Amino acid sequence: MSTGANAPQHVTAGFLNTDWNPRDLPAGATTRNVVLRTDDDAATTGSLYLPAGPRPRTVVCVMHPREFMACHYLIPDIVGAGYAAWSQGARSVGNDLRLEHETALHDVAAGLAFLRGQGFEHIVLLGNSGGAGLYSFYAQQSSLPAAERIARTPGGKPSGLAGLDMPLVQGLVLVGPHPGQGALLMNCIDPSVRDEGDALSVDPALDPLNPDNGYRPGGQARYAPGFVARYRQAQRDRVERLDALARQSIAQRLGARKALKGREDVSQAERRVAAHTPVMTVWRTDADLRCLDLSLDPSDRHPGSLWGRDPYASNYGAVGFARFCTPESWLSTWSGLSSNASLAAAADAIVQPTLVIEYTGDQACFPGDVRAIYDALATADKRHLRVRGDHHGRALAEGEEPGRYEAGRQLAAWLRERFAH
Repeated sequence: MSTGANAPQHVTAGFLNTDWNPRDLPAGATTRNVVLRTDDDAATTGSLYLPAGPRPRTVVCVMHPREFMACHYLIPDIVGAGYAAWSQGARSVGNDLRLEHETALHDVAAGLAFLRGQGFEHIVLLGNSGGAGLYSFYAQQSSLPAAERIARTPGGKPSGLAGLDMPLVQGLVLVGPHPGQGALLMNCIDPSVRDEGDALSVDPALDPLNPDNGYRPGGQARYAPGFVARYRQAQRDRVERLDALARQSIAQRLGARKALKGREDVSQAERRVAAHTPVMTVWRTDADLRCLDLSLDPSDRHPGSLWGRDPYASNYGAVGFARFCTPESWLSTWSGLSSNASLAAAADAIVQPTLVIEYTGDQACFPGDVRAIYDALATADKRHLRVRGDHHGRALAEGEEPGRYEAGRQLAAWLRERFAH
């Protein structure tokens, strides 16, 4: 494997017209679908894409803890460059109600062990959006001696990581990386919620949609620095309160179960309490001030968030980050204070060659976040590309080439510089 230039590089990528549709696999490519069993006997799926010709020595893996990645838009670019691509589905795909990132590492490990068994010499992890936090967490934990890995989840469950076979990886690619699911939510949770049991409760002094605080529609909001500081602290305070509720719920359930041990005179009511596994409903999680005030950490982004341009519909609606989750899932995945899966925590363990692709119109991953991620990476062989596009690599204006096409070309070039076919 060649590491290429060691000095960090920042490149602004431009446009190149092409008639080839990167969403089509190259001619002669093959796909193999597999079902794997993790070490804790859960099922996970994967798809292995191979170019025509001899089997490559390098495979690029794509995975997200919650989303289906088999149709990821960069897979054709990877295969077209002569490399194998591996798309894996976590056990929690499509339903993150019980998603705990420590458990998701078992899914990652099962996939990478399969790839090692297939003879691949070089494994490159490509984390897109929330996949960046998951794969960075894996890179960190796999680099540690077994005894030094995280022993328990934030909710108190044994992690099983000490006994887990975690194959090492040789490179990372972070595409549209936010700082981790919990860090993302910390920035977009609405701190004006007065009562967690009342989705419509509002503290006017913290309401991001209150004109008195600086709100104007269409990206024209302008929040004073003092309000921004109070808002950010209040977001942290709300996450702290939710953490406390989650821990209290776990303690009550475990306490009830412990009280039943060794007893024969257990009432039905006691059995119900011990068996009940509550679910947290976390309302109003789409209120990042940067989505409303485009002067905060400015970029090419449009007004609005990943969920839409109407902040009332996206913040008060049914769909959103962390809307339904177990207390354990909240602490492991969505809490910016308790989750272990953050790029800030993992960055100093990432020593492999790393490519960071930032979309300049991203509505979830902002320029300041990307700079902080890039600067924190321990590797000396790192490159930062800025490509015009939104969070999903789509075009920002009519008639423009989608940014994902340029991202694919830049990814292929980076792979060729560092990894043998």
